[in-house]
Amino acid sequence: MTAVTIFCLLSLLLFFGKIIRVSVPLLQKCYLPSSVIGGLLGLILFQSFPQIFKPEMVQVISKLPGFMINIVFATLFLGVATPPLKKVVQVAFPQLCFGQIMAWGQYVIGFATVGFILIPCFGTHRAFGNLLEIGFQGGHGTVGGMSESFRALGWEDGIALGYTIATAGMILGVVVGMMLVNWAGRKGYVKNIRQFESQNRLQRLGIYHESERPGAGWQTVYCDSIDSLAWHIALVGISVLFGYGILEGLRALEIVCFPESTTRIFKGFPLFPLCMIGGLLIQKAAQWGKVDSLIDHGQMQRLAGASLDFLVLSAMATIKISVVAQNWQSLLIIILLGLFFALFMVIFVAPRLFKESWFECAIADFGQATGVTATGLLLLRSVDPESKTWATQAFGYKQLLHEPFMGGGLWTATALTLLFQLGWKIMLCISTGALLIWVIFAVIICRKNKKSA
Repeated sequence: MTAVTIFCLLSLLLFFGKIIRVSVPLLQKCYLPSSVIGGLLGLILFQSFPQIFKPEMVQVISKLPGFMINIVFATLFLGVATPPLKKVVQVAFPQLCFGQIMAWGQYVIGFATVGFILIPCFGTHRAFGNLLEIGFQGGHGTVGGMSESFRALGWEDGIALGYTIATAGMILGVVVGMMLVNWAGRKGYVKNIRQFESQNRLQRLGIYHESERPGAGWQTVYCDSIDSLAWHIALVGISVLFGYGILEGLRALEIVCFPESTTRIFKGFPLFPLCMIGGLLIQKAAQWGKVDSLIDHGQMQRLAGASLDFLVLSAMATIKISVVAQNWQSLLIIILLGLFFALFMVIFVAPRLFKESWFECAIADFGQATGVTATGLLLLRSVDPESKTWATQAFGYKQLLHEPFMGGGLWTATALTLLFQLGWKIMLCISTGALLIWVIFAVIICRKNKKSA
């Protein structure tokens, strides 16, 4: 199976995913991405016709998400002028508290549910508790990026289970998120809802009118020297190289410092969080050399978006149904608990934590904590299409502090390895302690809001 064949096959699935979405109004109303539809189509084809789509081909495709997530994370800070840390904290701290409580709460729910219920009742693997945060907060990309970690730690089934939770989270994030948006509109919590019924035909189909097409980014170099897109791809590649160098350095340093140890934390550590650091280093170097104008974040966003579409498509299409079927009870329980916790945060915590525009702030994090960042932005734009509230700025600034650690960041990557070394009880204690710290911050903010009301 050649690379050309695989590329053409994935392109066809993505193409037909878009065609199906355009043709089925229900899918448009649910705001399901074409990559999800194409991935489900691929999953059906791969499972139904194994004589055509052979296992070795599916195995090759299953490795694609682990590569593509490196590109997504490498682009996060490229072309972004990072504001002063003091300003970020001032604007985004309540939003950061909300996001951190969401993330650490998912760990607490995951570890406690697995340790006290799923292991005794179903014999579920002890690392299952990590999957709620990995799948909901991180999504398909994080699961794909941690595939080698799952294999290195001897639990390859975690890949299929993680993809399943990520798929459920993405669908629930959009569907339940839109239900929350409609509920908030009826209650009068938001005034500027962009209803599906109010959209014109092209907007429903997900197609820009010729007069409204936005730019895909700015060209920063003349094409007779190097194509601007090629220039930006090269910067992404160098960011990945820096990340790879950091990872290999950490692995070598661990061996030098602890030569007798049989435990290697960085043996199963994924590459993609360090690609984010590599991109940040390049951006900081460009700012220091006053050549940061040569990096356009718009082009980086398009590279990340394209990578994410193919990532989700290939991840969903290669889910192992047999593994999912064996663990369906555990999956159902953990997914429902994760969803109920997210709903609790939006309905009961957000109105007290955020002084103003509480629903706009909460729905953005609901989407990001169940699906991906794009889901959060989709839901936010449905209630604040013209960015009249401060929610968009707060959510964006919060991501600068949140993503380096959670939802596919450094802690997400480290926690899986630590679980195998320390056990679920210690990890539950660590997660509970971190959750309590952020809850205390949230209580302080709530009291300030109440006094100033």
